[in-house]
Parts: sequence; C-alpha cells; structure tokens
Amino acid sequence: MRKVKTLLFVMLLAQAALARTAKDAPPPPVTAVRAGEEIKIDGQLSEKVWQNPGHSAFTQVDPNDGSEPSEKTTVWVAYDDLALYVAAYLYDSDKAKITTRLGRRDDYGESDWFLFCVDPYLDRRTGYQFAVNPSGSICDWTLQNDTWNDGTWDGVWEAKAAINGEGWTVEMKIPLNQLRFKRQEDGVWGVDFQRVIKRKNEYITYAWKPKELVGFVSYFSRLEGLRNLTPGRYLELTPYSFGQARFRPGEPGNPFQTGSKLLGSAGLDLKWGVKSDLTLDATFNPDFGQVEVDPAVINLSAYETYYEERRPFFIEGSDIFNGYGQGGSMGGPIFNWPSPVFFYSRRIGRAPQGYYAGDGFSTAPDGTTILGAAKLSGKIGEWKLGVLSGVTEREYAQVDEYGLRSSQEVEPFTWYGVARAQREFAAGRHGLGIIATGVQRDLNDGALAGMLNRSAQALGVDGWTFLDAKRNWFISGWLGATRVSGDPAQILRLQKSSMHYFQRPDADYLRIDPKADSLSGWGGMVRFGREQGRFWMHVNLGAVSPGFDPNDIGFQFSLSDTVNSSVDFSYRWPHPGKVFRSVFTWIGAYRTWDFGGSRTGNGISGSLQTEWLNYWFSYLNYSVSLPLYSDTLTRGGPQALLPFSYSLSGGLNSDSRKKVIFSLENYWNERPGFNSTWESGLYVKLKPQKNLTVSLGPSFNLFHTELQYQKRVADPLMPATYGNRYLFGRIDQKTLSCDVRLNWAFSPKLSLQAFLQPFLSVGAYSRFKELARPRSDQYNIYGEGASTVVREADGYILDPDGSGPAPSFSLADPDFNLKSLRGTVVLRWEYRPGSLLYFVWTQDRADYSHPGDLQLGRDLDALLTAPGDNIFMLKFTYRLNL
Repeated sequence: MRKVKTLLFVMLLAQAALARTAKDAPPPPVTAVRAGEEIKIDGQLSEKVWQNPGHSAFTQVDPNDGSEPSEKTTVWVAYDDLALYVAAYLYDSDKAKITTRLGRRDDYGESDWFLFCVDPYLDRRTGYQFAVNPSGSICDWTLQNDTWNDGTWDGVWEAKAAINGEGWTVEMKIPLNQLRFKRQEDGVWGVDFQRVIKRKNEYITYAWKPKELVGFVSYFSRLEGLRNLTPGRYLELTPYSFGQARFRPGEPGNPFQTGSKLLGSAGLDLKWGVKSDLTLDATFNPDFGQVEVDPAVINLSAYETYYEERRPFFIEGSDIFNGYGQGGSMGGPIFNWPSPVFFYSRRIGRAPQGYYAGDGFSTAPDGTTILGAAKLSGKIGEWKLGVLSGVTEREYAQVDEYGLRSSQEVEPFTWYGVARAQREFAAGRHGLGIIATGVQRDLNDGALAGMLNRSAQALGVDGWTFLDAKRNWFISGWLGATRVSGDPAQILRLQKSSMHYFQRPDADYLRIDPKADSLSGWGGMVRFGREQGRFWMHVNLGAVSPGFDPNDIGFQFSLSDTVNSSVDFSYRWPHPGKVFRSVFTWIGAYRTWDFGGSRTGNGISGSLQTEWLNYWFSYLNYSVSLPLYSDTLTRGGPQALLPFSYSLSGGLNSDSRKKVIFSLENYWNERPGFNSTWESGLYVKLKPQKNLTVSLGPSFNLFHTELQYQKRVADPLMPATYGNRYLFGRIDQKTLSCDVRLNWAFSPKLSLQAFLQPFLSVGAYSRFKELARPRSDQYNIYGEGASTVVREADGYILDPDGSGPAPSFSLADPDFNLKSLRGTVVLRWEYRPGSLLYFVWTQDRADYSHPGDLQLGRDLDALLTAPGDNIFMLKFTYRLNL
C-alpha cells in the first residue's frame, strides 16, 4: 500500500512539474503592426508589411510532443481600421508532397492546414479559429469553455493560399465587425497559430503546452500592438427568394394529390451589431429547403427519436444555449441518465401535432411555418448573453369529405422563447449561469387543447468552480425546474405519458390527479472531478423528479423519476512507445433508483482506446448491467425484473492519410434468455481526386427480444398485475442500411454535395406473452397450457385461459417491412462573400409490402420501383453590408 501511495505521489508531482514548465515558460508575444498600405489578399505576401521579421517559435505536438518542427513556419499579423490581416509562410523541404484537398466550406478534410486562433476578450475561455489549406478551402469555428469549438458559425472573411517558392503561403483578411471585442486604446488579445503537415501526421503550434495538460484558449500567447481598434456597428441584410416544385404520384380521387405542386416565397435575414460585442440576428419567413433530410429509423421504444439541428439560423452561435450545465468540465461519461436538454431548437417549426382522423382526404403542411425569429447574443458588461424568440403560424389541414371542403386546425399559433446568461469570475476559475425558457400556445381548438400544453416554463441555474489555482479539481452542476399548464384532459394525458407514468400501480409515491391543470418538477446534477494530467476522475450525483418535463421547447431521452450516481476513472499515455502512439482507458460504475427507492440501474462500463505506431486507431468498449427493476418495460404498468446483461463493442480505423480510408465497427449485447443485439458497420472513404470524396457506410443489425411491448388489456380476472394484462411479443428484426455521401468541390466557393440512404428493416413477431406478476421475470406464454393463439388475416385472437372465464381479445398484426430511400443533392455557390445560390433536389420513397418477411432481392426491387416524392428547389440570397 505504501508503494502505491508513493507511486501516486510521484505521478502527481511529475504532472505538477509539467504544469509549472508550461505556465512559467509561455510562448513569446506576437506584435501586430498597423498596415501602411492596402493589402491585396492573393496569397503572394508581396506587401511591405510582410517583409518585416515574423514569428517562428513553433513547437511540435504530434508526432513527438515538445520537439522542434520538421519544417519552418513564419507568421505575421497586421491591422487597419477595418480588418485584421494574417500572413504565413509555411516552408516545406519537399514542396511536391504538400497534401491538399479542395473542399466545400467547413470541410476540414485530410490536408495540410494553417490555423489562426484569436481570443479578442483575453478571457482565456472564448475566441475564434480560422483555417486555410493550400487549395484555398476554408473553415471557421467559435471557441468556448476553453477547449470546445463550434463549426456552425460562418464568418464573412477572405483568404487565399498559393504554393510557391519554398513551400506555400497564406493571407487572411478578417473584418473587425465579424469579431466581438471591447474598444481599447492599447489592446491585448490572446493568439495562437497552428499548422498541420498531413503526410507526416505532424501538428505544430505556437502556444505549446504538454499533452498532459488540458486547455486550449487558456494557453494562448499575447497579441500586442492593437491600438485604437473599434469593431464598429454594422448592419447586414440578406433578402432571399425561392421557388419549389413538388412531384409525387397522383392518387385517384384525392384532390390534394394530383401529382405536382408549385410554391414560391421570399424572406429576409438580418444581422445588426447593436453594440461592439452584442449582435441581433433576425429571420422573417425563413426557408430551410437546402437542409439535408433526416435519416430513416425504426423506433420501437416509447420515446421519440432525437435528430440533430441542421437549420443555419438555429445552429449558428447555439453554443451559449447548448453549454448549459456543462461549464468547468471537459466532459466525461454519465451513465443511465435521462440527459434533459432545456432548449431543443427543432421544436420551433416542428411538424403539426394535430391530425385529421375522418374518412375523407386531407393534406397538412410538412412543418409549421415560422413567421419570424430573432436572436440576441454577445456580452453585456461581464455577462455573456443569448436570447432567442420565435413565432409560428396557426396551421390547418385541408379536408375533402365526399366533395365537401373544410379545414381543421392542426397546430396553434405559438410563441417560443429562451434566454441564457453566464458570467465568469477570476479569469474563468468560477462561473455562474441562468437559463429560462417559455412556450405559449393560443389554443382555440378543443381537440388540440386536449393534446397540447397551453404554456410551459423552465428555469435553471448552473455554475462551476475550480478548487485549486492550477485548475486540476473542479465542482460543477445545475439545478432547474419546469412547469406546464393546460386543459385538465391534457395534463391527465401528460401524467400518463412515457415521460412520467404516474399511473404505475405499484408506485405508491405517485398519484394521478384528473383535475390538475398544471404539472411541475425539478432536476439537477452535481459533478466533482479532476481533469488535468494523465489521471482523470469524476463523481456524479443527479436527480430528476417525476413531474419534470422540459419537452415543449427542450428534450429528454427517457423517464423522469430518476436518482443517479456514478463514478469513473481514466488514465492516458499520450506519448509514443514501442507499440502505441497513445493509449486511453477508463472504467466507471453507476447505480440509479426511482423516487420510490427501487433499483432501476446498476452496472459497470469501460473502454480501451489505442493509436498504433502506423496511425491506425482501435477501441474496445465493454459493459455489464446487473439485475434491475424496470419502471418502463410495461409502459405505465408495474415494475418488471430484468436479469443481468453484458455488451461488447469494438472498432478499427485506418490511416487517414491514405486515398482509401476505412473503419469497421461491431456491437454485441445480450441479456441471456431475453434479448440480444448484433450490429456491424463498415465505413469506406474514397479520395480519387483532390476535389472529390465518396463515402459508403453500410451496416447490418440483428435484433431479438422476447419482451417487445404490444399493449395493455384491462381484465379484472388478472389481479396479480392489478387488473390488467401487459402483453409482449418476441421480435426478430433485421435492418440493412447504407449511408452514401459525395462531396465534389469545383472551387472553394462552388460545390456539390449528395446524400443517399437506402434503408430496409423487417420485423417478425411471435411467442406472445404477459407479465405473470410484478417485480419478476416470469411470463405467461400464450399458446401454452389452456391459453390459445388464433392467427387471422389482420392479426391475432388471444385467449388467456381458453374455455375459462377470462375474455379473449384481439391484437393487430405487428409485423412490418419498411423499405425507404431518402436522398438530397445540393449545389452551393457563394458567388460573392455571404451571398449564396442553392439548387436542391430531394427524393423520398417508401414501400411497406410483405410485412415480417425479408427477401433481399424482392425488397430491393420493390424499393427501387416504389413511387417517390421529388422536390426541386432554387434559392437565391444576396448579402447587403450597410
């Protein structure tokens, strides 16, 4: 034991020494000079300002941390009243082997790169990052929380690169109105420069730190000499117009589906620099037709599928909202946690939630029209601020019943709002934040009032503090509350929904209130941990009360009513050895309970991740779940016992420098006697030319479970399960899919992207059963003993006791065979800075024939010949900088 303590002391002492070395020897400051002439952005470095001595104190990070770079790099920074200018000479001893790829904007592909990073506030937490490769392709990011970046921001800036002389050269022009900073007579910013030499897998940086230390912006050098800079107020208007043609097969007798439809519209985007560090973005009648379609999925759970946001207005600058509850920590696993999200922007403009249920024909919008939305972001004093507000239209389904036309409201007029503020103290050592969200619906329709909340509010606070000056140890957390209100019929429905299940008959701490017109709850999480050096650890404790519900404008992945605790430990070897370049491993344990004290989760998970000397990467994940009581298996019924399960997954990725890159992934999970899953996926990326990449991602999934929920049947002759029968079936499901992507760049401004996903999923059900008694893993199998199963044309007749007194009941045929083909092609041309022309083709086709029976040849033929929906769109935007 004494030896272990000594070893741990030596490790921590060595890490402390590394920390002192990095912090006591900061990179030399960079001096910016005022440009005395007009700088032409052509990549040639011909201006006088670039003939002055530059800065070349770079250090290698990879492959040999702390070593001298293999190639020389020199950088310069200049400025005038309107812009910041950056130049770099990237020497290369073998110019013919410079690696470059021509890609669309923000495609950070396998290429040499030069990156410029700047922290205008010098807060050591936030900033911007700009990248250029030898072909002139560009990427940009915002930086937050010291180590996070967000590629959704698209600044308006210029860059040119050229291969010449003894390597390649870069020039950048970044208008000051694209950056947020305070007016200063003698300004000092944070700065870093980075270079990637792809053929050597070499990465060098100006602001170097040992790999054992965590941080990025906090280690930037100082950019000095910026005198009398002001960002100035600015106004950008981007009007747009678009035309759309929809073609889908006509349906006889359906007046709404004649085969084609033509649409057109116009709108306006606005960006206004209200103050030097505060920006207002607004959009009026926005259209998001250039957005890639969501992939097809088969969801057999009681919870909705989470889809990533893809709409530019909502993703740009979203870090202020998405970072709630995450400040102070770099991340780390939290096991078996419902992961509540206070703001999920895809709620705004979602598909209408109402529907027409009559016998006639109807048509409804695919999404709710966003009349307008505005977003205010930036800083007010020492507070970082984000406010977003949006209004959506009242939507109607058009109905035709035997020639009589009418309309039915399917979505009410709705306001959505979110506000977020955060302040950091002592140069980011402490932080405090608040978030508030709200939804208000104008519910005039009685049917909608019985299925939607009239209003919803959420309020939360979060924060962090580092416990030592070197920021090795931290405590972070959040605490929030939600309240929804509406018609008692809706609140009753909400209490019984999969997010709450208040009707669980064995949950004596829960009560259904049929007269309630509101529902409230709270949630929170506290994290304690260490995130510096080679050894990391986290201890987490969180809870979400049974009434907590953020889903009107947020998202929650599973049931509330959770108390969660977990701990994890990790260790990393960041330097090359005899076999590996780096190794990372972690192990963790978790346990969860509901508010009644039942154990709903208990397990151990771990991972081993390795980078080999040949630049291949592999990983192995493992987990064991011990027996638990499920609150959700019976979907509102009593708890059921789930025996232990185990899983294993692994993957292998090849060297990304090659023209053909591949990765292989496998996943296996088994709960003996109850369920098993096996999934295998292959990803192949081809780079036949420097401006063309093609990727294929085929996958195959086999899923088997004895416990796929079917329905609840009331029967007073089943007192063991509180007068209800909770029915399950065995399902054998096979799923095949392939994601196909093509990226073809004709220039840094003109590109073509295509996405295609064929998807087949077939599920066959059998061996129907019911839970025999609560908190057990025993089931009564239909068709055994006196019970019977009779197959009919459209389903089954099940009888619990044959000729006995228990009534029989029907079950619709649950078999399925989904064949889907979805794809999008986008031609994007930035014909002038910030102004775009899009041409988009979207196709979606599906077939559902032969449920429960997979025959690959027949099903593929049915997919390819199925009638499809085709949408063609042309969109034109023009940026006016006023």
